[in-house]
This record gives sequence, structure tokens and C-alpha cells, in this order.
Amino acid sequence: MNYLIKILKIILSLTALLIVAFIIIFSHRDIPLDDLKIKYANSNSSFVAVNKMDVHFRDEGVQTDTIPIVLIHGTGASLHTFNSWSDRLKKSNRVIRVDLPAYGLTGPFPDKNYTMANYTAFLKDFLTALNIKQCVLAGNSLGGAIAWNFTLEEPSMVTKLILINASGYPIASKSVPIAFSLATIPVINKLLTFITPRFLVRSSVENVYFDNSKVTDLVVERYFNLTLRAGNRKAFVDRLKIPKDTSTHKNIKNIQQPTLILWGAEDLLIPVENAYKFQEDLPNNTLVILENTGHTPMEESPLESLAPVISFLKTVP
Repeated sequence: MNYLIKILKIILSLTALLIVAFIIIFSHRDIPLDDLKIKYANSNSSFVAVNKMDVHFRDEGVQTDTIPIVLIHGTGASLHTFNSWSDRLKKSNRVIRVDLPAYGLTGPFPDKNYTMANYTAFLKDFLTALNIKQCVLAGNSLGGAIAWNFTLEEPSMVTKLILINASGYPIASKSVPIAFSLATIPVINKLLTFITPRFLVRSSVENVYFDNSKVTDLVVERYFNLTLRAGNRKAFVDRLKIPKDTSTHKNIKNIQQPTLILWGAEDLLIPVENAYKFQEDLPNNTLVILENTGHTPMEESPLESLAPVISFLKTVP
């Protein structure tokens, strides 16, 4: 019996040591905002005060364009996910993209309210701060849900809608990024607010790509570093704890704006079946399915995904 007790104590001691070592190795302090700005803000970056937040955005391209294209990223991302699209679109259009609250350089909502209603209210206040009265609104994933909800609430402000692997319908994901899963588990999600292994970030990014060879070290570094912006890790957990609305999608059929539904065929998070749900409900839509592409077409397959966007923008509303 004494021998078994000694073995058990040794196992417990080793386990404790491993836990302590894991925490020491993978815990990371927040990166100061000024340091992040040096790397992830540039000459096109601006900051505007909206609802007690200093919101990071970029307003590029043809400034005389009275109906700019507004690009909204998804969960865990930032305005940088639209870099390739913006480089091309700004040659002929005014292009505005923003770091949503909880992500990028903007940081968390002061009131920790990550409901869809608060996000759409934020978007209205942000566009008002920039004196934008109408726009072409495009969003990926969470950004797509914000885009179509905003269009329902403020139809006069949206001339066209672009939904990129947008969330909105009840879904049965084929695979979920590990960070998303861990963020919903009590106790573990608290650890995520200060323990952030780089391999966890890489795994989560690879999960939403189809071609993992496109997940470069620079892409992982960007996601990783911006996650360490003060407040972003806690905000990531807080947002994923918000109960999902299972009925709002019933209003999608009321959207009258011309809508481009753009979808990566190999999306495991929001499978392509959801694209056909949007197609069935939206009365004025164009559906484009991109083969060999995952959840973030604008980042994984920028040229292939941008081509239908450019064609759609040329159509008469």
C-alpha cells in the first residue's frame, strides 16, 4: 500500500510540474498597443472615437466615391484579412475596413456586450462618425452576419450586400477551430485569457483554410500577435459565450438589396449547405461557390474570390 501511495505522489507531483511548465512556457503577457501599432497600423490607418473605443480602420482609394465598399472581418480576425482585396479595389473604389470590437487594434467593447444588436449599433455609429450615408456592405463569417442584420435594420444605408461564408442560420459544423471549442469550456476558457500557445493559433487558422500550405508563418504571427492586444483574449471568450439567436435568420427573406453570396466549397465551420439557404431566402441574389477554398476566401484565395466581386459591383442595383 505504501508503495502505491508513493507512486501516486510521484505521478501527482510530475503532473503538477508539467502543468506549471505548460503555464510558464505558453502564458503570454499582453503586447502593448503602441508596439502593435508599429507593426499592424500603417500610413493608411486611422483611429476614430466610437462609443468610448479608439477604433482602428483604413479608408483608402477614390475618396470622391460616395458609396464606398465597407469590409467586415470575422471572429478572431482583423481588417488585414482583406489586404489583397483592398489593394485591388482601392484602384477604382473607396474602400473602408475596420477592426471590429474584440479584435485587431480596436480592443473590447467597454460594456462587454457582444450581442448582434450591439455590433450592428456599433457599425451604425462607426459609419455615422465617417459621414457614410450609403455603402456596399461586405462581411465574412461573423462580419457577414453583422452585414445582413445591419441591412435589415438600416436598409437605406446599404445599396448592395456581399456575404462571404456568412453566419446566420443554425449550423452543423463539420469541424470547429480548437480555440473556438476551448473558449466555451468553463475553467479552460479562463486559462485562455493568459495562456495562448502559438500552435493553438496556427491550428485554428489551418482549420478554416482548405490549403494549409497557404497558412504562412506571417499569417500565424499576425493572428497570434493581435490576439495578445490587451483585452482581446477575454473578449474572444466573452463573445463566444453569448447565446446564439436561432430565429433572426427568418427575416433574411426581407432583404431586397442585390446580394452576392460568395462561399468556399470546403468550408468546415459553416458548410456550403448554408450558402444554398441564403440563396433560397434572398429574393435578389447571385451565388458563387469557390472550389478548393475554405472559410475565408478573401484571404486564402484572394484573386479567385475577388473576380465575382468585381463583376457584381459593376451590375446596376
